[in-house]
Amino acid sequence: MIEDETSSCSILLIDDEPFAQQIIEHGLRTCVKHVLHYESSPARAVDLVRELNITVVLVDLRMPDLDGFEFTRRLRATPDTEHVPVIMLSSEDDPEVKAQAFAAGVNDYMVKWPDPRELVARVQYHNDACIARRERDAAFVSLRLSQQQLAESQSALHQAQKMEAIGQLTGGVAHDFNNVLQIIGGNLQLLKLVGNLNEAARTRVEMALAGVERGAKLSSHLLAFARRQPLQAVVLNPGHLLREMDDMMRRVLGPNARIVTDIDPALWSTVADPNQLNNVLLNLAINARDAMGGNGSLLIRATNAGGAAAGRDAALPPGVPAGEYVLIEVADTGKGMPPEVLQRAFEPFFTTKPVGKGTGLGLSMAYGFVKQSGGEIVLDSEVGRGTSVRIFLPRSATEAAQPEAPSDVPLFGGLETILVVEDEEDVRSSTCAILSALGYEVLEACDAAGAVELVESGRHIDLVFTDVIMPGPVSSLQLGEAVRAHLPDAQILYTSGYAEGVLAHEGKVSASVHLLQKPYHPDALSARIRHLLRRGRAGTPQAASNSGATAA
Repeated sequence: MIEDETSSCSILLIDDEPFAQQIIEHGLRTCVKHVLHYESSPARAVDLVRELNITVVLVDLRMPDLDGFEFTRRLRATPDTEHVPVIMLSSEDDPEVKAQAFAAGVNDYMVKWPDPRELVARVQYHNDACIARRERDAAFVSLRLSQQQLAESQSALHQAQKMEAIGQLTGGVAHDFNNVLQIIGGNLQLLKLVGNLNEAARTRVEMALAGVERGAKLSSHLLAFARRQPLQAVVLNPGHLLREMDDMMRRVLGPNARIVTDIDPALWSTVADPNQLNNVLLNLAINARDAMGGNGSLLIRATNAGGAAAGRDAALPPGVPAGEYVLIEVADTGKGMPPEVLQRAFEPFFTTKPVGKGTGLGLSMAYGFVKQSGGEIVLDSEVGRGTSVRIFLPRSATEAAQPEAPSDVPLFGGLETILVVEDEEDVRSSTCAILSALGYEVLEACDAAGAVELVESGRHIDLVFTDVIMPGPVSSLQLGEAVRAHLPDAQILYTSGYAEGVLAHEGKVSASVHLLQKPYHPDALSARIRHLLRRGRAGTPQAASNSGATAA
């Protein structure tokens, strides 16, 4: 075998007479950039054509075990070699033999021994044709791949646009819905507080308040999907949260289900709203319970992924940008989802459960929360093999602090002066009535401009309770600046049912900003107000406590 490493013409000569190699090589001496391979056994030659990436085959017609006709037929019957050019060499210049050769699939026929000029010309012609065909086939494959990738990108874009449009709609509806719930709930609580109700009436009020609570949860899920939920994000270690949720998870799944918890002891920290993360994991567990029918096995796993992670899940799945993440996986052994259901699984109100058995908001809430937290969520499911939900939350550079122990604060009032700023008259009226019933001196303003006038008038105010989104030339942020300038000892408590366009950092509220989300319960309002007023009396500088107020 004579080789030229720069060759682009790879020739295989098949002949049972070894001297044929010398004759052909001599004839090809003017054929530059070629490699001549020799094989005496045509039975092995088909494999060699594929292995050596041959571009032209020269085959003798008459050989003892396998003649040139049968070799050509075998070559044509193999997909990898069916288009490789074959030049048959024969001492027979018989038209009938030539016709049989072309019928067998040869591309050319030459009588031994051909003139070197003719040999070189025909070899180069068929070599160029073979290379051109391969380049064309590769171009078609590349084109098909590009078309497939384009179709997938268009589908992903369409899905993203659809989810964004649904998010804008649900976010706007939830904003107005929260104000309606606040009006209903506030007046019911006021009636319960000062109405001197008999037992029957109190029962009815409690039932109505339970309905308000259900509506508030529904609105919260809608805002989470729309990524308009104000998130009180903190640095946390999800492992602690998962351990604390273990008993709750077992109660949700029931006694017949098996729960496997796998938490990496070296788990990184992340930045997220612990309450919302708790809700997401609880909803995923409920979905898993329904999918498994109360039986089966649920895996709850937390590990490090991406970057320097050395675990088995260090490699990130397609669609998740490079980086370091905390991975939380909830996987069940339920009935799974078919592809058409899997494609729509994140859409709000989409559910395959019977009427009354589910709202279709569990996965959509998880999707919105994870996206708003800067992470990614990956859903894998197969019919009969269960479902896996993997949540990737970006790693935090700082370690998680120990969370404060929650404390129950009863409904409690005071004698301080509170300025309530709210453009919804019915909301403002019920809130002011509740605060008055608790003993506070209450001032009210229908917009931020009116509130600024009161602040600048020199009137003593201990706390400003203001809505975030209000009409008029003065924003709630500018109101906060006026309070810090004229009433440095006064506290600021914001309230909102909608974060879009106001809260900075993609809806993530700084821990130094005090925000009470609508609809709020009088107990929660009372507790937050007392907490802030105690901070004020303790000498906590207002500037420090509201240093992040521009994020509200």
